[in-house]
Amino acid sequence: NCDDPLVSALPQSSFSSSSELSSSHSPGFARLNRREGAGGWSPLVSNKYQWLQIDLGERTEITAVATQGGYGSSDWVTRYLLMFSDSGRNWKQYRQEESIWAFSGNTNADSVVYYKLQHSIKARFLRFVPLDWNPNGRIGMRIEVYGCTYRSEVVGFDGKSCLIYTLNKKLINALKDVISLKFKTMQSDGILLHREGQNGDHITLELTKGKLSLLINLGDTKTHPSNAQINITLGSLLDDQHWHSVLIEHFNNQVNFTVDKHTHHFHAKGEFSYLDLDYELSFGGIPVPGKSGALSRRNFHGCFENIYYNGVNIIDLARKH
Repeated sequence: NCDDPLVSALPQSSFSSSSELSSSHSPGFARLNRREGAGGWSPLVSNKYQWLQIDLGERTEITAVATQGGYGSSDWVTRYLLMFSDSGRNWKQYRQEESIWAFSGNTNADSVVYYKLQHSIKARFLRFVPLDWNPNGRIGMRIEVYGCTYRSEVVGFDGKSCLIYTLNKKLINALKDVISLKFKTMQSDGILLHREGQNGDHITLELTKGKLSLLINLGDTKTHPSNAQINITLGSLLDDQHWHSVLIEHFNNQVNFTVDKHTHHFHAKGEFSYLDLDYELSFGGIPVPGKSGALSRRNFHGCFENIYYNGVNIIDLARKH
């Protein structure tokens, strides 16, 4: 039930804009169905460089938006973009079907146009950017945003640290592994995840030049064929200081590797179901330098959020030591 109205209760200081036509057209009047001031926000000049911004106070899950024109006026927006940010400085555009998504706005001043987002946004700041408006009026907006508190656990890495999880041997299912996390960084290189075995077998997830590489190496050439090394690369520009999600699912020989909304499905060669791995998983780096192979091997510098291994909340365990 993540559909609470989020804007109506915010203080005036949570609203800002590129400009305002007058003090009675200021962004604080841009609340859905309200009639105070001139009945909505209007910028000083109606052009494509204007925006209306709200600060939700903390990272929030946003599931829907709604817009209206200025009360009792000929001022409304017919098309707009939605931008979001955690910092209020570094913005990302809402996309759908991998393309920039322009929302259809209003056709009069007072009807509410509600739009359920195809996928929710997690952000603290939201910005409405008008693209088109009533040709016989100016830009005028009243808005509402719907969603709920976003529950997250975040841990920071300084490029020298790593988080080691020792698995409970009783709970290990050799045929199924699911690892999920989100990360955010400004660095183009770093180890996100590493797991090593006795024979040189290892799985490594590494950021290299802003792309994510999943390397699966069946290291023992006596028992495994020499072609049993797999290196799959997904994503680009992942060092943009925005959150990116990663999901690695391994069932028998089938591996699904997902970064944001792109998934690569593949079958591992060799005896992957017998991959000889330790009961230890490290996040953010390799605990013993030089243990594995020839990738760049820099520890991760940035943040991880909501790390789960087979349903176990790793950050929560780390907090509890």
